[in-house]
Amino acid sequence: MPTLATNGRKTMPHEGTEMNAPWTPPYLPQGTVYGTLLNFRREHALWAPRMNEAPYQAPPQAPVLYIKTANTFTPSGHAIALPRGVAEVDVSATLGLVAGEGGSVAGAVLFNDVAIPHESYYRPPVKFRCVDGFLGVGRERVSFDTMGGWAGLGQRSLELRVHGVLKQTVALADLVRDAATLWADVNAFQTLRPGDVLMLGTDCLADGSRPRTKAGDAVEITAAGFKPLSNHFVQESPDAGPPQVGRAPLGGSEYASAPSVGGTSI
Repeated sequence: MPTLATNGRKTMPHEGTEMNAPWTPPYLPQGTVYGTLLNFRREHALWAPRMNEAPYQAPPQAPVLYIKTANTFTPSGHAIALPRGVAEVDVSATLGLVAGEGGSVAGAVLFNDVAIPHESYYRPPVKFRCVDGFLGVGRERVSFDTMGGWAGLGQRSLELRVHGVLKQTVALADLVRDAATLWADVNAFQTLRPGDVLMLGTDCLADGSRPRTKAGDAVEITAAGFKPLSNHFVQESPDAGPPQVGRAPLGGSEYASAPSVGGTSI
């Protein structure tokens, strides 16, 4: 592997570590990545008046999930390209639980869940969320024990900054289903295999929107006990081919909810 000279010392490219220090490749998901909608109290309350409207006519009774396909994965430190014709995208800080053997939680990873802004949760096209590169992935998986288990997880907050300016603080204490409950509820209707990831959800701002970023911006997500997740945003090259959008299950919807009495997806 090539090296870079820094003050007379050799370091690994992009890592800033000494040659004699152990090098660990950046984490990338090895299974399916699931996101969770409406799992923060503020957003749930904002949507509550519309949950009884058509087409569902009832609040969701089970976790509302969507999938981030493998083409969306972007390691920390790498650029995320905005598709042609898209001036801004939503960025969202979240924590993902990584499945281990036998239904256990092996650890957690920071994520930046990127989406093209859209107004409705009613079966929006998958192209809003599963564009190439639209999931920033944290550098490492932190073990469940290191985080302090479920109790330690619930005490954490995530901070999202754009060019160093704090735009949002996300407290995991504000989840509708806390991490342990969400994990159990999802595993009750489907088996999360080793390497699968369940993201806990993303919170909105006071007006119901999410922080937005444009080409030229740098976004950093931090949380206690995790290395920062950073991505910069660029405009897609004019001569680039059509963006790759991952396929979603259930007839093209990116959303799925657990089968349960009265269960719905919004």
